[in-house]
Amino acid sequence: MEKLLILYSSRNGQTKKIIDAMQGEFSGYQVELADLHGPIRKNLSKYDKVLIGASVRYGNFHPDLFHFIDIHSEQLAAADASFFCVCLTARKPEKANPSNNAYIKKFLVKSRWRPRTIGVFAGALQYSQYTWWQTRIIQLIMKMTGGSTDTSQDLEFTDWDKVQEFAQRIAQDKY
Repeated sequence: MEKLLILYSSRNGQTKKIIDAMQGEFSGYQVELADLHGPIRKNLSKYDKVLIGASVRYGNFHPDLFHFIDIHSEQLAAADASFFCVCLTARKPEKANPSNNAYIKKFLVKSRWRPRTIGVFAGALQYSQYTWWQTRIIQLIMKMTGGSTDTSQDLEFTDWDKVQEFAQRIAQDKY
């Protein structure tokens, strides 16, 4: 059975939720998960595929993502490795395509690694999980970008069909 390593950087859990939803497409693989925010001691050459998912907060990926990539860039380049980003801007159709997404562009400028496949998914607006300050900052961002500032409800923008299609491409080598 082929081995798939899935690494993730999730802040409020939406990236992990997306990975959990993908797992049904990986039934032909022995899947291993690892949180990029913990110690990772993996030899990527032992895996047939590698998938990295990372969220954006306040316009940035977590530094642990780039730290991992810097250490493992040669192994990632040699691996059948893919990447996806989770961000609220992808709630807008024109920003839901990797070629039009500012965070994917920012990632490619900052990263030494060039993923084989790249995806981008809309995340969730989880006001109920934010501190008072986080809520105010996110409300300001949402106001500037035409999003919801209503703190009485959480909103999930993830297109689950798109998540499933991306996972199928990874699993079936359809690039």
